[in-house]
Parts: sequence; structure tokens; C-alpha cells
Amino acid sequence: MNFLAHLYLSGDDADLKIGNFIGDHIKGKTIHLLPAQIKNGVLLHRKIDAFTDQHPVVMQTKLRLRPEFHKYAPVIADIYYDHFLAVNWDRFSEISLHQYASEFYRLTDEYTHILPARTQNMLHYMITHNWLVSYATLEGIDKVLNGMSKRTSFNSGMEKAAIALQDNYQLYESEFHEFFAALEQFVLDERKLLIP
Repeated sequence: MNFLAHLYLSGDDADLKIGNFIGDHIKGKTIHLLPAQIKNGVLLHRKIDAFTDQHPVVMQTKLRLRPEFHKYAPVIADIYYDHFLAVNWDRFSEISLHQYASEFYRLTDEYTHILPARTQNMLHYMITHNWLVSYATLEGIDKVLNGMSKRTSFNSGMEKAAIALQDNYQLYESEFHEFFAALEQFVLDERKLLIP
């Protein structure tokens, strides 16, 4: 899953949310230097990724994308799923996506001392271009994917991924809903096991 899903699945716990947000940028033993609940967020991030990677619905989505996008299929699938979470946001949250994003961006100010350098660098672009809100439109998804395409070492084809989404929109959306219901239940169960 991509940023929006990781944040949403953290619930209202700020430390857990920040840990989940920085999960991709915490490597090796540095996790043990983090406060307990932020460390739990990193661990939750990894569990979400593992669950997502091996779920049959997600595998089906990636399989459909692989002939055109090859090794970038999983990245594109993550962004598609964040798009559908953003589009259907009112079904998942009582506050608007704009408000949710603004509150999260403000929250990151309180955790600057915890955020790895790579996260801080990325966060600047995330806030400037309001990625979390931009996920809700095809135009926003297209910009995100085009930006990623320019940063890849190889020809990724990601600049065409928004068109591929539009061509099979209902199919991808139905796969998102089927998968996300299972993911929400998985995360709910996992969060009960976390020791604050």
C-alpha cells in the first residue's frame, strides 16, 4: 500500500502513524533507537506490506499490470489502491480528505527530530504538491506516476499507468474494495497485539 493507506490504517495514534509513515526509510538496527510506539508503527508498516504482497487479489492486480510495467507493477498497484481509498474517502472517515491531509502535515512538524533525512526530503514534495489529496483524481495520479517515471533508472512506462487505470477502472476498483476489507480486518487484529 502507499502513503494514504498506511496512515489511515494507523488509526488516531500519532506515534503509530509516524512510525508507519517512515517505515520504508528505517533500515537495520536503527529501529531499536525509536520510541516504542513509533517502532510499533514501523513494524505495522512491514506487516501491512507483507500481507499486501501475498494477498491473491493484489497478486491478480499486479499480474494484469506486469506485461506493460514489468517490475514497477507493484508500485503502480499501490498507487491505484491509494487512489481508490482517496476517491471513496467518505466511506472510511468522518473528516474530509483535505482536513485529514492538513492535520497529518501539521503532525509531521512535531516529529521532525524523528523523521529520517530521506523522509524529510520526500515530505517537502508531498506537502508542496499535496500528494494525499491529489490521489483522489486521475489527473493527480497521472502527475504522481509521471514524477516517479522521471526518477526511475530504467524505462518504467509509469507515465502510461493512469491511462491503464482509466481503461480498467471498475475492475481495479472492485479489486481494491475486496482486498481493502481484508486488510482492514488484518490490521485491526494486529493493532490489538501491539504493546505500547
